[in-house]
Amino acid sequence: MDISPYETDNSVSCRLTSQIPDVCRKEDCCLGIDEAGRGPVLGPMVYGICFCPVSKKEALKDLKVADSKTLTEAERENLFQKLDEAKSYVGWALQILSPNTISTSMLQRTKYNLNALSHDTAIGLVQYALDSGVQLKEVYVDTVGPAEKYEEKLSQLFPGIDVTVRSKADSLFPIVSAASICAKVARDHVVKSWKFAENLGEVDTDYGSGYPNDPKTKAWLLKYLDPMFGYPQFVRFSWSTAQTLMDSKAVTVHWDDEEEDGEKAAQRQNNRSMLSYFGASGGDNGQNPTQQTHRFFTERRLRSLNTL
Repeated sequence: MDISPYETDNSVSCRLTSQIPDVCRKEDCCLGIDEAGRGPVLGPMVYGICFCPVSKKEALKDLKVADSKTLTEAERENLFQKLDEAKSYVGWALQILSPNTISTSMLQRTKYNLNALSHDTAIGLVQYALDSGVQLKEVYVDTVGPAEKYEEKLSQLFPGIDVTVRSKADSLFPIVSAASICAKVARDHVVKSWKFAENLGEVDTDYGSGYPNDPKTKAWLLKYLDPMFGYPQFVRFSWSTAQTLMDSKAVTVHWDDEEEDGEKAAQRQNNRSMLSYFGASGGDNGQNPTQQTHRFFTERRLRSLNTL
């Protein structure tokens, strides 16, 4: 799998796609959606779709695709190769959500949680398939949140398409299994070959699984926490594991205002941890109308903009 388009700038999200098989523009098709990397504190989350004609469901089943979590890395690579070789009737697309995109989305002032981000990404990939001319008649999705509500939402957005949302869909429907494999292979490649934009020297790549409860992952997070600048963009700094370490190990931020007396300064929480820079309620920059604008901004005649 060629992930070079994402590697050119791994701080932003990227879409990778296969060619659209001609038959998918002529025959009724089914499409599966699944993700890889929702839980880890390290690396991107990857959403994948896979699609083929309804008439080719049995041919897809013959490839013996399965839920990517039940397969070894070598088995996933082999199955992805088979899917890629079946390009006369199988197509796929991937949306790689960078750790930076995930964290900044979750911590922006207008809350945008991981479920909403996941839904919007899945919807965008279905729309991509439709815009590319794929004749979608069936969509199968591994649920995010309550399955019934998600199914109703997708059915309203895509009338005329039979939408099925199920928990563990990747083990129930081969087309979802295929999407799961594509997403997982892409994430594995990205994590394994991650290029650090920060000047960290030679980085220890023994991250462990990337999940917050993995001792190796915790040790790596502790090792690469810069007390002044936080984490490299490989880390999802919105995850509680990363936030706790920043709150306890990073330097304290002091907002100095000589015009404020001690009582008022205490009320404004002048002493803050570095974590306050990353959250939606970070340093007082005049964005909150209930608080007085800091003199740093008033002296420079700076004000926040809501629109450009």
